[in-house]
Amino acid sequence: MGDDSEWLKLPVDQKCEHKLWKARLSGYEEALKIFQKIKDEKSPEWSKYLGLIKKFVTDSNAVVQLKGLEAALVYVENAHVAGKTTGEVVSGVVSKVFNQPKAKAKELGIEICLMYVEIEKGESVQEELLKGLDNKNPKIIVACIETLRKALSEFGSKIISLKPIIKVLPKLFESRDKAVRDEAKLFAIEIYRWNRDAVKHTLQNINSVQLKELEEEWVKLPTGAPKPSRFLRSQQELEAKLEQQQSAGGDAEGGGDDGDEVPQVDAYELLDAVEILSKLPKDFYDKIEAKKWQERKEALEAVEVLVKNPKLEAGDYADLVKALKKVVGKDTNVMLVALAAKCLTGLAVGLRKKFGQYAGHVVPTILEKFKEKKPQVVQALQEAIDAIFLTTTLQNISEDVLAVMDNKNPTIKQQTSLFIARSFRHCTSSTLPKSLLKPFCAALLKHINDSAPEVRDAAFEALGTALKVVGEKSVNPFLADVDKLKLDRIKECSEKVELVHGKKSGLATEKKESKPLPGRAAASGAAGDKDTKDVSGPKPGPLKKTPTAKAGGPSKKGKTTAPGGSASAGTKNKKGLETKEIVEPELSIEVCEEKASAVLPPTCIQLLDSSNWKERLACMEEFQKAVELMERTEMPCQALVKMLAKKPGWKETNFQVMQMKLHIVALIAQKGNFSKTSAQIVLDGLVDKIGDVKCGNNAKEAMTAIAEACMLPWTAEQVMSMAFSQKNPKNQSETLNWLSNAIKEFGFSELNVKAFISNVKTALAATNPAVRTSAITLLGVMYLYVGPSLRMIFEDEKPALLSQIDAEFQKMQGQSPPAPTRGIAKHSTSATDEGEDGEEPGEGGNDVVDLLPRIEISDKITSELVSKIGDKNWKIRKEGLDEVAGIINEAKFIQPNIGELPTALKGRLNDSNKILVQQTLNILQQLAVAMGANIRQHVKNLGIPVITVLGDSKNNVRAAALATVNAWAEQTGMKEWLEGEDLSEELKKENPFLRQELLGWLAEKLPTLRSTPTDLILCVPHLYSCLEDRNGDVRKKAQDALPFFMMHLGYEKMAKATGKLKPTSKDQVLAMLEKAKANMPSKPAAPAKAMSKPMGGSAPAKTQPIPAPVEDSVSSTIEAKPDLKKAKAPGVSSKAKSVQGKKVPSKTTLKEDDDKSGPIFIVVPNGKEQRMRDEKGLKVLKWNFTTPRDEYIEQLKTQMSTCVAKWLQDEMFHSDFQHHNKALAVMVDHLESEKDGVISCLDLILKWLTLRFFDTNTSVLMKALEYLKLLFTLLSEEEYHLTENEASSFIPYLILKVGEPKDVIRKDVRAILNRMCLVYPASKMFPFIMEGTKSKNSKQRAECLEELGCLIESYGMNVCQPTPGKALKEIAIHIGDRDNAVRNAALNTIVTVYNVHGDQVFKLIGNLSEKDMSMLEERIKRSAKRPSAAPVKQAEEKPQRTQNINSNANMLRKGPAEDMSSKLNQARSLSGHPEAAQMVRREFQLDLDEIENDNGTVRCEMPELVQHKLDDIFEPVLIPEPKIRAVSPHFDDMHSNTASTINFIISQVASGDINTSIQALTQLFQIESLAREASTGVLKDLMHGLITLMLDSRIEDLEEGQQVIRSVNLLVVKVLEKSDQTNILSALLVLLQDSLLATASSPKFSELVMKCLWRMVRLLPDTINSINLDRILLDIHIFMKVFPKEKLKQCKSEFPIRTLKTLLHTLCKLKGPKILDHLTMIDNKNESELEAHLCRMMKHSMDQTGSKSDKETEKGASRIDEKSSKAKVNDFLAEIFKKIGSKENTKEGLAELYEYKKKYSDTDIEPFLKNSSQFFQSYVERGLRVIEMERESKGRIPTSTGISPQMEVTCVPTPTSTVSSLGNTNGEEVGPSVYLERLKILRQRCGLDNTKQDDRPPLTSLLSKPAIPPVASSTDMLHSKLSQLRESREQHQHSDLDSNQTHSAGTMTSSSSTTNIDDLKKRLERIKSSRK
Repeated sequence: MGDDSEWLKLPVDQKCEHKLWKARLSGYEEALKIFQKIKDEKSPEWSKYLGLIKKFVTDSNAVVQLKGLEAALVYVENAHVAGKTTGEVVSGVVSKVFNQPKAKAKELGIEICLMYVEIEKGESVQEELLKGLDNKNPKIIVACIETLRKALSEFGSKIISLKPIIKVLPKLFESRDKAVRDEAKLFAIEIYRWNRDAVKHTLQNINSVQLKELEEEWVKLPTGAPKPSRFLRSQQELEAKLEQQQSAGGDAEGGGDDGDEVPQVDAYELLDAVEILSKLPKDFYDKIEAKKWQERKEALEAVEVLVKNPKLEAGDYADLVKALKKVVGKDTNVMLVALAAKCLTGLAVGLRKKFGQYAGHVVPTILEKFKEKKPQVVQALQEAIDAIFLTTTLQNISEDVLAVMDNKNPTIKQQTSLFIARSFRHCTSSTLPKSLLKPFCAALLKHINDSAPEVRDAAFEALGTALKVVGEKSVNPFLADVDKLKLDRIKECSEKVELVHGKKSGLATEKKESKPLPGRAAASGAAGDKDTKDVSGPKPGPLKKTPTAKAGGPSKKGKTTAPGGSASAGTKNKKGLETKEIVEPELSIEVCEEKASAVLPPTCIQLLDSSNWKERLACMEEFQKAVELMERTEMPCQALVKMLAKKPGWKETNFQVMQMKLHIVALIAQKGNFSKTSAQIVLDGLVDKIGDVKCGNNAKEAMTAIAEACMLPWTAEQVMSMAFSQKNPKNQSETLNWLSNAIKEFGFSELNVKAFISNVKTALAATNPAVRTSAITLLGVMYLYVGPSLRMIFEDEKPALLSQIDAEFQKMQGQSPPAPTRGIAKHSTSATDEGEDGEEPGEGGNDVVDLLPRIEISDKITSELVSKIGDKNWKIRKEGLDEVAGIINEAKFIQPNIGELPTALKGRLNDSNKILVQQTLNILQQLAVAMGANIRQHVKNLGIPVITVLGDSKNNVRAAALATVNAWAEQTGMKEWLEGEDLSEELKKENPFLRQELLGWLAEKLPTLRSTPTDLILCVPHLYSCLEDRNGDVRKKAQDALPFFMMHLGYEKMAKATGKLKPTSKDQVLAMLEKAKANMPSKPAAPAKAMSKPMGGSAPAKTQPIPAPVEDSVSSTIEAKPDLKKAKAPGVSSKAKSVQGKKVPSKTTLKEDDDKSGPIFIVVPNGKEQRMRDEKGLKVLKWNFTTPRDEYIEQLKTQMSTCVAKWLQDEMFHSDFQHHNKALAVMVDHLESEKDGVISCLDLILKWLTLRFFDTNTSVLMKALEYLKLLFTLLSEEEYHLTENEASSFIPYLILKVGEPKDVIRKDVRAILNRMCLVYPASKMFPFIMEGTKSKNSKQRAECLEELGCLIESYGMNVCQPTPGKALKEIAIHIGDRDNAVRNAALNTIVTVYNVHGDQVFKLIGNLSEKDMSMLEERIKRSAKRPSAAPVKQAEEKPQRTQNINSNANMLRKGPAEDMSSKLNQARSLSGHPEAAQMVRREFQLDLDEIENDNGTVRCEMPELVQHKLDDIFEPVLIPEPKIRAVSPHFDDMHSNTASTINFIISQVASGDINTSIQALTQLFQIESLAREASTGVLKDLMHGLITLMLDSRIEDLEEGQQVIRSVNLLVVKVLEKSDQTNILSALLVLLQDSLLATASSPKFSELVMKCLWRMVRLLPDTINSINLDRILLDIHIFMKVFPKEKLKQCKSEFPIRTLKTLLHTLCKLKGPKILDHLTMIDNKNESELEAHLCRMMKHSMDQTGSKSDKETEKGASRIDEKSSKAKVNDFLAEIFKKIGSKENTKEGLAELYEYKKKYSDTDIEPFLKNSSQFFQSYVERGLRVIEMERESKGRIPTSTGISPQMEVTCVPTPTSTVSSLGNTNGEEVGPSVYLERLKILRQRCGLDNTKQDDRPPLTSLLSKPAIPPVASSTDMLHSKLSQLRESREQHQHSDLDSNQTHSAGTMTSSSSTTNIDDLKKRLERIKSSRK
């Protein structure tokens, strides 16, 4: 008993979990009691048991379980939180309760499930029960079916979704267990009650016996619609109501329920769609075109079988529809026509709304085919067109149907009318607006007078149907001219009509009852969920057109939603009266006289035609009095006006009488019932007098009165045609003036502009200026109402006239049309009557666009054009599109039939060529404007594909697509877009671009609509998935759109749609819905109505919002949205409170747009310093992170808020990268103009840019780097010095980017790092870059190491921080890196140090592993540079850094040599980056030539240059000083004014005196800025002229001939030095090429050109960085193409080939391997002889410096010599002997041994030989002898003194074979030793000492400068060529051979140091002077 007492003490919830069953039983009992006692459903007590309820139902003890189930049921019924347990409890019930043998348990289980359904958890319950159907235990399956059946029976199909159930039903009928089958049968019967069609179709294929049984049961079921017997908690009030009704015995609401219920379960929705396109026979399209009808029939039958599927999957059916249409339209076999029609029916039924896009193509064809008489064909066609109608709307096919109505064939007319009648039955008063009814009624009224009775009958039926659908009130205005008999007939037909929706005519009282109507209409294309009371404006699109609609009575419009009976009765009355007046017969003159005499005094009638004017005047006065006293009803208007028109009538000569007469006409019109017949009598006379000076005003007054009586539209039409049928210009201009005025007074409503637009055009073309002016004024008034589209009508006018029209329109812009003051009182009732009409899109707006005749272009859309558009070649496709654009442009306004163009254009929307996609989009925009509202029929087949393009990755394509969609929506309204599943299908695609653009567009459009189709609900599930999209922009857009969806669908529907979401998602979405509910515009209709008023009918207002997205779209569609709202806000504000949330941003946007003019960076005094202090004092976060966290971004935002313009900050911190791009673009624009602002915010700008480095978008990164380059250039120009804070928060992040995979980014970052050295000391940059070498990114490591190398090369060792030793040790670590690029970079960097410091580097780098050390030694050997100018560089770094700190100004004034070398090195380190040139822009302002040559000014240099002689005949004479001086003063004055300088020089050059000309040119080339402007062509002509002049023999005959030649010579030198080096080099190359090609050219000419080229080569070392190498190499390439090597060798002189080689060698030497990067301008460079030549040279040059040799080659020996140690020598020899011993390398080994012995003759190799065999010893000796003999025989040719020891350093083509290649150069390639020998001989000749052979420097140093002698000799040669007398031929050849061999041997290296050349120059100067 102890145990018992234990659990008894436990609290209830713990008892329920106890392991003892007794304890649990007690617990459940107590819990049950507690549950029954708790009254508050939200009591906290319920939550205690939340986790236990599942245990209640799944208890393992059957007895206990029963009690648990009871408790659970009470819990679920009463607890507020019970819903949370649904899933687990129901699954527990299914698995553990339904299998229990006790019936009670099962019942309780079912009750629990139903209770969960009641508390709104039906979907979860259904899900668990459907899972239970898959259980293996039949008991569980039966119980699940029974539960589902009961749930359906009690709650109805609205709560229990049938779709998933129907899918599993057939499977249940196949069960082996009878109980399951029986229960399934009961279930099927229950489902049948709720939805007959769906279940019937699904169970077609079950066992026939079962089906028969079922059908028997189904028949017994009552036909009435079932009603739910149990309601959800939220519907409890409804339940109470139902009970009340039942007790009262009423069933009034039955219909309402029915209406609500049935559409809920559409059988179609429950079916699975079948994909049939892939199942079409493969040869279908061939067969359908076959000649034999049997084959065509087979093809059609195959389709017929496929389309019998009741639901088809959406796809591209265009080709299939096209084929079927062709059969219907053109096949001669009527049986096939019927078959094709059946196929179309099947497609339409199976696809429903998805077929809508093809409807427009097929309808005209079917209607025209009704000419067939065969009943079966007619029936098939009727079925087809009826099925097709249900897939689209009447609006979409109205144009096609109306076009067929004019057909002559009576059968076609009859069938079309019948089709219209059937279509009308599917309509409601909202889907059949007046704008649509009007054209149909007009066409049908023609048919009721047709000769064929069947046509008349059909027309009556159609009109009767229309009458039934929309009510008499709406139809009567169109039936005004119908006589009574026919009217009765129409009414009779109307009564017989039974509408599809079973509703009576659309009167106001019945509208209230028709609430459920739209629901049922959904399936057949009716409007949607809205109270039909709103029919006044159901169209989604009216907003844009409302303004132009009925301005006749805006004050009334808003109130006339449901006009009262009296009003409508009054209207009918009025219409009746008016009708009689309109058709008033014309009375004879006698009758008129009789009627007039009854009301007028007799004297009056007698004196009318008196000859005395006074009597006539008196008569008129009496007439007037009589008229004034008459009653309206008594006044015989026609008789009176006829009396007035009686002789003399309007020919009255006395103006007073005439004035009186006109005044009386006005009176009659105002006071009487004035008919159009009466008006006809007087108008002609009025128009005749309107131009009269005295009577004109009275005539206008009378006209206005008539217009008021007979409506302005009719009067205007009459008056205009009369005025322009006569020739009086005064009358014409005054008529136009009157009309302008009348429009302002009456408003524009219903004015038939079309009728008089041609008259306006005539007036515009009139010769009389007054007529033209009046016409333009009239157009200005019309513009107020019509808007800019009016201009399109007059685009063909002459430009001068068009500009006048534009000026008039400009005046009117921004004005709103005045409120009408006339025409209201008399026709107020009609205005009221047409209140709804005014809000239709169709009225005024459409008229304007229809003013021009629409052109049929379908005949121009030929099959050739269509195939062109679909061609494989994009150029042909483009041609096709261009043609289409041309056709549309030409036609301007087109008819809706455009043949196969839609299909063709649709294909281009997904063209791979984005340019064509954009072009197609532009064409579609054109098409929308050209086709107007008719474009709506193409929305499905062309509009929706445009929406797909919104998903394109390219911004500009998306922008174009959005502009197109907007252009279309402007024409069509939104209804067409929102109907059907197309939009939801687009939203379903998981494309972030598509989603954000589409949602943005919907968020912009939905708020403007009063109502939307029900299909909008289909978008909601996808909207929810967008709310959770991984893309932030999509989520934001979805959140923005949410309130607008809710505005149309309501919170309940939206909340219900969350049911299918996962629980976590659901909670999030519901929270968002709650939030959106607060922002939701309260009344969907309010915005629209509020808007239609303030805009007051102004058309310009309408059109302005639309272009906004188009203009802004490039940046982003987000921008476009506020613009639209801005335009609309005034209307919205009054009604919708919650829209304020949306409106506020739009206002701020507006403000900010205005503010964009100000500065973007605001200078805050000491702002930067304060920020630094804050960071130091840790008041803010230090800018240091691996990835930027939100707090950093927020901090930066806060800091920026004070000093960056708000609008720019919004762009900078926008979530969309496009805005970052925009911000950067703005910052670039403002960089120069806001220098101070930029510098004051520099720390923030740099920090913001570091954030951009973490973006993944490349375009932003590129733009940011571009900005940084410009920024640092600016900072260096401003001599700004970067602070530590700025550097530390920016440089580390910049260095991260140096490791980017994209080459272009890495280059940019390197360029920026380079520029930073100008604003931040290199020594401080060094540690940051060093830190970058520790990155995991190998590219970053490599680039950082390279950058370190560049810094050391440019600034010397002092940049290495903290000490050179530590830095180099760090760098050396990377020699062992696993990445090849990193290893190379590290090695190159250390080699750079070696070049600066020599062997000291080995001490600094410390101990390296043997492998790393050998790699380093190898690399140093290859680079083979002698340490040069190290001390200078070290000295440089210190002053530079200190200057940097004080001011960058000093940096520009540094020592010239240092300045240049460091800059050039920097430029080189940029690997030919274009920025290099920019970077040293200032430096190049120094004349480097002068500095280098250490001369004074240029003028001083001239004499020196002229000392040398160009030819035998030249004497060294100075140009006389005075002549230059004479011109010089002018130049000093004119430097400031370039234009005058040039003018002066031209006048000088053109002088008759040759000396003045030459002098002027010399001066011109002394002004460097002008000289550099000369282009290649100019320089070529100039040089050609000058050289020809020098060679002209006639000059020698002049007195001063020699003087002239010298002057020209000097001028040539000036031109060469001062011109743009690229241009002059290029010019000379072209000149040389031309001179060699020209047979007439003298060899001397070519020679002089070449001398000029040599001079240029001499200048190259100084000018190389300012030369565009790519262009020069292109010119050389062209030269080599024209003159291949063989051809050049055939030339008489060998100079050309040598010149070319010299030039190339010099370039190679200066640029090194990078020269190969400059071949970019050469096409097919692999085929270029130039590239091969350069590669050869590079190879030689590399070989000479040891780049290809292995470490065991002879240069290894040089290292041994340098730090000779015996051990190393022995090792080396051991290596050689090892080679000799190996089979493969034996020859190589012998060669090496031979050279080693030669070099170190004292070396003893005996120890190595004595241990070997005798054979080996003799083999070695023999081998060495053979090599010696070979060498001697080859060595004799090049030199007489024997081979010098350096001979070994010739070319080494392969690493393995050194010797074998030495001798086989046929004497062409010789080593540097030869040149040393020659230099020795020269020195001896000149009496100079030669240092002894033994004293030569060690081999290494010789190796490092092998290029020196050749450089010296070639420079010497070029120098002397331009400056010395021509020496003897032999000497010439000697020095030329010297040069040639130098270059062919390729011994120049790119690393020759300037000091060596200077040294040699001095030596050679000495040699020269001694020669003299």
